[in-house]
Amino acid sequence: MSGQPPHADDADHAPPPGRLPRLGGSDLFSAVQWRRRILFWAGAVLVGLAAVGFATAADYVFGLFHRVVQHNRLWPLLITPPTFALLAWLTQGVLKPTRGSGIPQAIAALKVEDEPFRKSLLSLRVALGKMGLTLAALLGGASVGREGPTVHVGAGLLYSLGRRFGFADPTAAGRFILAGSAAGLAAAFNTPLAGVVFAIEEMSGAFEHRMSGILLTAVIIAGVVSLGILGNYAYFGRLDIGLPLGKAWLAVLATGLVCGLAGGLFARLILPHDRGLRGVVGRLRARQPVLFAAACGLALVLLSLLTRTGLYGTGYAQARAILEGHSDTVEAFGALKFLGNIASYWAGIPGGIFSPALAVGAGLGANISHLLAGVDPAAVVLLGMAAYLSGVTQAPLTATVISMELTANQQMALPIMATCLLARAASSLLCRKPVYRALADRLIEGYEHEVARREAQARHEDAAAQPGPAMVEDPATPNVPDPAEPPSIDENPTA
Repeated sequence: MSGQPPHADDADHAPPPGRLPRLGGSDLFSAVQWRRRILFWAGAVLVGLAAVGFATAADYVFGLFHRVVQHNRLWPLLITPPTFALLAWLTQGVLKPTRGSGIPQAIAALKVEDEPFRKSLLSLRVALGKMGLTLAALLGGASVGREGPTVHVGAGLLYSLGRRFGFADPTAAGRFILAGSAAGLAAAFNTPLAGVVFAIEEMSGAFEHRMSGILLTAVIIAGVVSLGILGNYAYFGRLDIGLPLGKAWLAVLATGLVCGLAGGLFARLILPHDRGLRGVVGRLRARQPVLFAAACGLALVLLSLLTRTGLYGTGYAQARAILEGHSDTVEAFGALKFLGNIASYWAGIPGGIFSPALAVGAGLGANISHLLAGVDPAAVVLLGMAAYLSGVTQAPLTATVISMELTANQQMALPIMATCLLARAASSLLCRKPVYRALADRLIEGYEHEVARREAQARHEDAAAQPGPAMVEDPATPNVPDPAEPPSIDENPTA
């Protein structure tokens, strides 16, 4: 966002030196600025309503699947693989941008100021498809979350609203995308501070002073909508725990290193690559995407049979039970959920990784707590959740604020922050680039490759290429390079 020329509607009307600004020239009385503000506020209300509706629907459909599993643990063998296969088939065409988390799509659309490309990622059709297909994934038991898709939907709603009412300028449209993404995360988790930090740290990488008020109001309004409907709640309940200075801070070192490395490994495994295990996965998926997705669904079911509570869905119930100290899941839950998340993501189906990552961190934190006698197990579990999320996303500030807001706990602020910073450093040993940005860059590379191909075709044919929809590469799993094409840029060549 920074370094871009301002739109004419947003230009500063600075008065000459020594003169007071005219009242009518102030942004406060600008009709264009008020039209934009009203659109932002209306869009934030829509995002809040969409997030609440999406969350309610997600809980309902997964509840249906959970009741089936309680009736007979073998029923998922007949439900989950076909669901994965159906979703893989449905997302082969125009709904391809609905695959994966949705956050990389929002980041890519923010970075590339091209309307056809942005529209291909953030249209209302894509937003509605993202919600519907993520609900279908949860109905089939996929180990996915709804927070990333909510960010995608929020960005799509505000972007489409801005374009519809005349704010199609690239810079203005980017502001709608950024505000929609932040509002989506804030409403999904009921974490307004995390929404703002996420927009700064993960989405834009920079912060424009003129965006501060717009971003804050969008987050506040979306949060108020969620608050008004669902009430004032903490996602994992209010935990009154602490970590006193001294020997207990060994938990910071242990969770930061172990969970950070685990998060980095997860990020590395889901990033596309042409060689090694990820290259094999990419070639298998490219040849038979539907069968490969079904195999991933079967793997998830078989892994779930090794537990008492299953690996399906977001993992919210298991994570909360582990935090509260009355979990009946197996000791290896964290490791098994890790594998279940990999299987779900490799399948290329819609769904996020935020909540499932927190569940993995809770399981790993519980394992580490057994080695730290005299330290509050709940505190170690919370640090494990924060550390693993920081390791996966390599966004320590976002992970810190989310972890604090999810449990309404400020006493753990310093230990959580230290843990997240350590986890970020450990994660970078295995995955040098933050996963969302790496996946977004993959999308952008696919777009640039398609633009270059069309330009070359136009030169060879000595005629303008017919316009078509922007190509969107699938960021969920590795791609198989065409032997006739030059190799793609490899962000992580040391597979």
